[in-house]
This record gives sequence, structure tokens and C-alpha cells, in this order.
Amino acid sequence: MKFASLGSGSEGNSLLVSPAAAEQQRRIVMLDCGFSVKEAERRLARLEVLPGEVAGIIVTHEHGDHIRGVFKFARRYDTPVWLSYGTYQAARADSDGVDVRFCRDDEPFQIAGLTVHPYTVPHDAREPLQYCISSERCKLGVLTDVGHKTERILSALAACDALVLEWNHDSDMLANSSYPYSLKQRIAGPHGHLSNAVAEEILREVDRSRLKLVIAAHLSQQNNRAELVEQRMAHVLQGELIAAEIACQHQGFGWKML
Repeated sequence: MKFASLGSGSEGNSLLVSPAAAEQQRRIVMLDCGFSVKEAERRLARLEVLPGEVAGIIVTHEHGDHIRGVFKFARRYDTPVWLSYGTYQAARADSDGVDVRFCRDDEPFQIAGLTVHPYTVPHDAREPLQYCISSERCKLGVLTDVGHKTERILSALAACDALVLEWNHDSDMLANSSYPYSLKQRIAGPHGHLSNAVAEEILREVDRSRLKLVIAAHLSQQNNRAELVEQRMAHVLQGELIAAEIACQHQGFGWKML
């Protein structure tokens, strides 16, 4: 299995996952598409992926930086979309003409030879889901846009070979930022985004017995710094043979093989 990112942050998010040796024409699973169709096409080309290779789009929630281009892309390329019923209710006005399929917590389904495992998370959306994606031999865990740690999160992400984990903000930087008080409260609240400290807790407590790679995602461009995240990841992973990287807003990251 391999995976790559089109971009990660408040301006747009999208992750690609594919069986490493897939031969079928439609071989890519796209997790979210928070970019316009034109921008998504441009970023796909950078990774040498044709839009028609996307076998399906799975959606985490209805916020624009995750769903902005989903339905337009799906209509243009006749791509099915999986999402929770609550997310569909929040975004259904844009879904005409799209093959919409519903998914829910702990009910796996198949796309392009991969198994997708949805799990629930606390976030200020209608019915948000995050996902683990697995092949016969490996498992990728994804956790972004979540307000606090739960036992469900830790159980879902147990024994992943790779983990894409949100490190959204440094609490002190957010508190001292120019953001309105209400926005600070939303981001730092129990249904907002993960602080560096809580992301570190999750990384420390999750079962890392198979983990080979962790990628920090969804960093705030105003309220976080890469070096702060790198220090915290290194503190948890010291002495372990686990690589650590950071996804960026404009480049995402290139293909990673598992």
C-alpha cells in the first residue's frame, strides 16, 4: 500500500491511498477533497495521478477545507462518494447527480481492493468520521479535525503501520494570537482541533507495535511551528525505529510506501 497528500491545513486537505501493485484503472482512494476541482487536478498531476484513477472519495465531515471539491470532482469523473448520513444532511445541497453511499462507525467497506474502517470522533460537525485504511499486510490510520482524545480513537488507531495525525496548534501561541476569543474557544474546545500536547498524548498512548512512520498533519500556519511538533514527536519516539515527518499545506507530501 502507498499513500500521499495533496495538501494538509486550513486551506484544503486531501489524502490519496492506493494498493502498491494495483492494476485496475481506478486504483486510488481519495480521503477528502478540500480543493477546487482545478486545483485538485493540478495537485494530482504533481503526483502523476489522473483524476479518472480515483475509485472513490471518502469524506470526514462537511467543513469546506475537507469537502469543498468533493461533489464537483465526483460529478466530473463519475466517482462514488462515501460519507456519514449526518455529513450528507449537512452538505446534500451540493450532491445532486453524485453516487452517494453511506458509511458509519465500525462498519468496514471495500474500495479498490482496500478496506476502509470508519470510526467516530469528537468534532464540531454533523456526524464526523475518521478512517483507517488497510490492505492484507498493512494499515494506515488517519486522525485530523478532532477536539480531544477518546478510547475509541486509541482503539481504532492501534497497531497501524503508518499514522497521519493532527498537530493543529500550540496552546500558548493560540491563546496569544490575534484570533477572536470565540474562535480561540472553538479551536481549543473539546470539539475543535488537537493541540500539540494532546497529539503527543495520543502518539504516546496508542499501540505503536507496528508503527513505522508518523506524519504530523493539519498544522496551523498561524498558531504552530514545525520545530515545536518535531520536538514533541522526537520526545515520544526516542530510541524507536519510527520515522517522523510533517505534511505541509502547499505540497502535502509525496508517495510513501508501506
